[in-house]
Parts: sequence; C-alpha cells; structure tokens
Amino acid sequence: MECGIHKAESTEFRDLLYLTSKQPFILRLAFSAGIGGLLFGYDTGVISGALLYIRDDFEQIEKSTVLQETIVSMAVAGAIIGAGAGGWMNDRFGRRPSLIIADLLFLAGAIVMATAPTPVVIIVGRVLVGLGVGMASMTSPLYISESSPARIRGALVSTNGLLITAGQFLSYLINLAFTRVRGTWRWMLGVAGLPALLQFLLMLALPESPRWLYRKGRQREAEEVMRKVYPAEEADAEIEALRVSVEADAGHEEQAQAHGGLVGTLRKVFGSVAVRRGLTAGVLCQVAQQLVGINTVMYYSPTIVQLAGFASNSTALALSLVTSGLNAAGSVVSMFFVDKAGRRKLMLLSLAGIVVCLAMLSGVFFAVDSHSPEVSTAETALFGNNGTCPEFGQVSAVGLQWTCTQCLKAPSQCGFCANTQKLLPGACLAMTDSARRTCRAAAGRREWYTRGCPSSFGWLALVALGAYIVSYSPGMGSVPWLINSEVYPLRFRGVCGGIAAVANWSSNLLVTQTFLSLTQALGTAGTFLLFCGVSAASFLLLFLVVPETKGLQFEEVEQMLGSKDYKPWKKFNPKT
Repeated sequence: MECGIHKAESTEFRDLLYLTSKQPFILRLAFSAGIGGLLFGYDTGVISGALLYIRDDFEQIEKSTVLQETIVSMAVAGAIIGAGAGGWMNDRFGRRPSLIIADLLFLAGAIVMATAPTPVVIIVGRVLVGLGVGMASMTSPLYISESSPARIRGALVSTNGLLITAGQFLSYLINLAFTRVRGTWRWMLGVAGLPALLQFLLMLALPESPRWLYRKGRQREAEEVMRKVYPAEEADAEIEALRVSVEADAGHEEQAQAHGGLVGTLRKVFGSVAVRRGLTAGVLCQVAQQLVGINTVMYYSPTIVQLAGFASNSTALALSLVTSGLNAAGSVVSMFFVDKAGRRKLMLLSLAGIVVCLAMLSGVFFAVDSHSPEVSTAETALFGNNGTCPEFGQVSAVGLQWTCTQCLKAPSQCGFCANTQKLLPGACLAMTDSARRTCRAAAGRREWYTRGCPSSFGWLALVALGAYIVSYSPGMGSVPWLINSEVYPLRFRGVCGGIAAVANWSSNLLVTQTFLSLTQALGTAGTFLLFCGVSAASFLLLFLVVPETKGLQFEEVEQMLGSKDYKPWKKFNPKT
C-alpha cells in the first residue's frame, strides 16, 4: 500500500531476505537512512550517563536540579521544533536533503558539546542535536517507507524502530567504555558525531525518494530509482501503482485546498465523529506513553540507580545497561505478538504491568528512605569543622540525630560520606568538590552520595525497574505508534498524525523537565507513586476510548469509529 503506514508481518521478513539477496541496493538504502534511528536512540541514552560526569565537572550543575533537567530536556525541545520544520523541509526540498541537514545539525551539536567550556554551551549543543533528532525521527522512516518494495516495507520500517533501541543500548556501552578515560562525558557526547558523519557521506551517494520525485514532476528520475529497488519483472507494475497513488494524493490535496487549507482541514477533522474519536484515541495513547514515566528511566536511568543506593558512576552505568537491553528485547517481542494478541489487549496488559511495577518501585524507595544510615558526629568530625554541613552542625549541637536522607535534603545542599561499612553511620558534609575528593580519598575508599543513600534494598529497585521495562516495551513502547497509523482516514492522516506527534513530544518534554524536581519535592517514592497514579488513570481512559483495530482495513476502522453504537471495548464486525 503506497499511502499507508505499514506494519511488519512474518511473511515480510521472509520476503525481506529473498528480495535483498536479489536487490542489495534496498538494504544499502534502508541501512543508510536507518542510521537516523540509531542517532535518535543514541542521543536518548547517552545523556543519562554523561550527566553523571557533567555534574562532577561543574559544581553549579551538581547543585541545581533545574539545570540538570534543562540539559536533558533541551534536546527534546529542539526535537519538537526539528520535527515541525522537518515536515516542511521534507515536502519542500525532499527526504534526502532533510536527512543530510539533520546529520549536519547532529554533527555540529556533538562538536559543540564535546568542547563546551560552560553549562550554557552544553545546552546550545543539546538544542542543535535535538533539532537533528527531530528531523531524522520523522524523515528516516518516511524515506525508507517511500523507497521500499511494498511487500517488505513493514519489515524495513520496523528495522528503524529496532535501530532506535539499538542506539540506546550502544550509548550505554560507549558510556561504560569512557568511564576511565580523561574527559569522560566529552567523549560520550562527541562520539555521536561519527554515525552522523557516516550517514552524511552515505546519503550523498543515494537517490531521492521516488515518491517525492514523482510528485515534483521528475518522473524519469523516479522510474530509475524504482528499477533499482524492484526486480525487473515487477518494476513496470510498481511504477504504475506509484503513478496512481501520487495522483490520488494530489486529488486529496486539491480537496483540502478547496476546503480552506489547514484551517478548513482542522474544521473537518473536528466536525467528523469518526475522525474525532480516532484523534482522541491516538492523542491519549501518545500522551499516556510518556506520562507513565518511561523517559525518566531512559534519560535518568543511572541517576535512578544511584537513588537506589549505588553511588559509583561506573556501577550505575553498568546496571543501567540491563534496562536498555530489556527495552531492545521488548521491541522485538512486540513485532511478533502485536498481530496475535491485538493492539488494545497488548496495550492494556502492558499498562497493568506498569502500574504494578511503579507501585513496587515506590515501595522500595520508601524502604530505602526509612532505613537510611544515621549521620555520626564523630564520623563528620574526621573531616574537620569547615567541611561539615551547616544544618547538621546546628542540630547536632542540641543533641538531635540525623539520617542520610535528612542530610541530602538540607537546604544548603549537602552530601553523605558513607562509612567504610556502608550501612553504618557516616558523615554529613557540605556539597563541594573538595568534600567529594576528600571523602573518596579517605582510608577505606569511602563512597560519596548526593542522590541516594546506602541501602540493602537497592537490588529490589533494580528488579522492579527491569520488570517495568519488560512491561512497557512490548505494549506501551510500540503500540501507540501503530494505533496512530491505523485510526485516521487517509485524507486526514497527515494532520492527525502531526497533532499526535506534537502531543507525544510535548509530554516527553514535561516529564524530562520535571522529574528531578519532583524527586526533590515529593521524594523518589512519592514521584514513582505519582507516576503509578497517572498510569492507573491512563489504563481507565484508554480502556474507555481506544478500539481494537487488529485485522481491520482502514475503511473498516473508519466505519467502526463512525457507527452509532460504537463501543471501544466491544469487538467490531464489519459485516454487521
């Protein structure tokens, strides 16, 4: 189907192996464009580890959760702008130039971040990278979809999703590789420029999407590309199918212009019961995908591990690698089960598991807080009075006792220097570079805590975090995108898909910009309990508004959404 967003089925993977062996140009094209997905995933994962070392190098970042959130979330803000600009650039200049520009932005951002002398320059680099990510995230699957044989399109587009999770996994490996190298975070962020440079060079040697060429009246060029993609015996029929499809699209565009352009199209979207119901379901799926807290895990995974009681940066990164691996595995599972279990059922089962896992995480962090080690006056005195946390000095003078949790919540911002036997009373010191270095250099290789406290419950948090990823990835990780590709009529798919994508990115920005602040205001246990409540509310809303689209044609989905007795929880029979 030239106009539809394709999903992968088992026969497509068999056809993929057969066709690429006959037409290796297809694989070269899909791999080159798919690097955009790899870059998308890499950027999502790399900042989670780099942030640990950026905090160590800049004291103002260590002391400001808002600054840390801004460094993480500015890439998301840039991606929102990049996705919007990318849509216009794709139509105006073509898919290939848009990917090349995205690569240049990503390369520039990587260089800026790797050489950044101040936090402000890091933020500028993050915005540049975000612009590139936003453009690549929408252009890569579009280029692959429009340049692939119809019967393997779903499999090739699905590889773009796999490359996103592969990029996340790769970023954790690279983060680990540079933990003992001078300049740690600069290498982590700078290495991202290499795949961008590779894609830039590969795209220079590839043609434009044949669909875009045909729409712009460059039929001969489009036909040349089609003959490289399709076997000789299929090329003529596919070229004819492309011509018919492009002409049909042109007809829809003329109708949209006749109804007042974008404003008129939006009026028709909200004036149609079927489209309005589909848009409600699609937007709620996208918002719920973010508000269940997944990007707190993907962007802040090592920080969450530290909150569970693992102070070492390298240990936190190594343990976070597990969550990234589980996320990648879940994406593969989804590809094989979404057509068997059904979209609605898989998504609701996923949400139910998420609610349970978030409740577990909240309980574990409550136990971590309530069993944190005490602060010892004698231990603190070992580091001299000048390094003592001011608030602890005041309470200890009147005989009051503090715990590690209270130390880390001190208004003047303090850190906990653990005992050589971690669960025994430690020292509460002012959060400075000198205090951190003195603590780590002390006899017995003490550990310095600023995010969480030493705990015997840390492994439970890791189990719950892993279970959360296992619950999320096969369902809420991929199904919302599939739902959005199926619930909109063809004539409104562009505008409705754009609205849903903006809702997704905006929700992502909200979560990433507030997570650390929430952990300070509500505590880690309270923050995960909040996400648990939001996930439970999402389960109820999605149960009430999202229909099952498994096995239905696009026309049948529109018929179902427009029917008078429409009930999302009831199975639809198009014959009746």
